[in-house]
Amino acid sequence: MTLHDWIDELCDALEVDAEVDEGLILDLARDAAHSVERPAAPITTFLVGYAAGLRGGSVADVEELAGRAQALAEKWGGEDVSPDDFNEDDLVGTE
Repeated sequence: MTLHDWIDELCDALEVDAEVDEGLILDLARDAAHSVERPAAPITTFLVGYAAGLRGGSVADVEELAGRAQALAEKWGGEDVSPDDFNEDDLVGTE
């Protein structure tokens, strides 16, 4: 069984029809784990998925929000981050 098979089976079990770019999600998890701390990886990927779902859950939503989270993680690891850098609307989108 491969990771792609697992994703297909999990989507079936959760009764969701979703396209998953596992490379993007794994890269996001890696960046959060290395730039923030290890436990940030699953929490970050969950929150990006949740925020994307609030926006409608398109592939483009996931890609955009993952990019924002990756940028924040990179800043977190190398620079001071101001609350003004990313506000709540940036991360959850508009409803």
